[in-house]
Amino acid sequence: LLFLWSITVSIFGIGGLLGSSGSRYLTVKYGKKKCLMCNNLLMIAAASFMGCGKIAGSFEMILLGRFMCGISAGLGVPLHQQYLGEISPRKLRGLANSTSSIFWSLGKAMGQISGQRELLGSQSLWPMLIASCGLPALIQLVTLPFFPESPPYLLMHQGDEEGCKKAIRQLWGEGHHQAEIDDIMKEKATMKNTKILSVLELMKEPAFRWQLYMIVILTATVQLCGINAV
Repeated sequence: LLFLWSITVSIFGIGGLLGSSGSRYLTVKYGKKKCLMCNNLLMIAAASFMGCGKIAGSFEMILLGRFMCGISAGLGVPLHQQYLGEISPRKLRGLANSTSSIFWSLGKAMGQISGQRELLGSQSLWPMLIASCGLPALIQLVTLPFFPESPPYLLMHQGDEEGCKKAIRQLWGEGHHQAEIDDIMKEKATMKNTKILSVLELMKEPAFRWQLYMIVILTATVQLCGINAV
């Protein structure tokens, strides 16, 4: 029983690794908005599996739901930050990106509070607790169709300059936005001369060795700082 619950908890991280590994390919091929919408469907499906596991008397459904939830989270973290940064005006881009960390922390705090036995952590209500991740996904799925695709994606990957201008006007209002379009074109020209490294190539590249060490050590120490025990 301890082994099964350990797998159920840790399989979220395995799903996250798989999801984040495929995020770049999917965003280039399908665009960030479409990927986010499909990702929300995956999260809703994961919440349904986890929420119905007790009724069906199947721990395998909870296990599968946790795995799907991990894939969705692995896809959603880079997708959300990229999309939010690219649809924000230049002067608000840093602020917009920083809100991601704020809401991650807020979400964790809300999960820990609602998981108390007096709230949703009781014997009868815990399926609602683990299925609650589907609610934000449903809200985003309903609201995202009213937002345009990322302007840099439209211009850099689709070559749709008119679509890019239309998306910028929809997001930032009417005005002269040629400077932003010129910045996107400069970035596109720079990317043509820049080699995109795979994860394996990045690990083999000596120039990035120390940065990679620092990221791995920081991430490992966060996991060992006691936050999970708390």
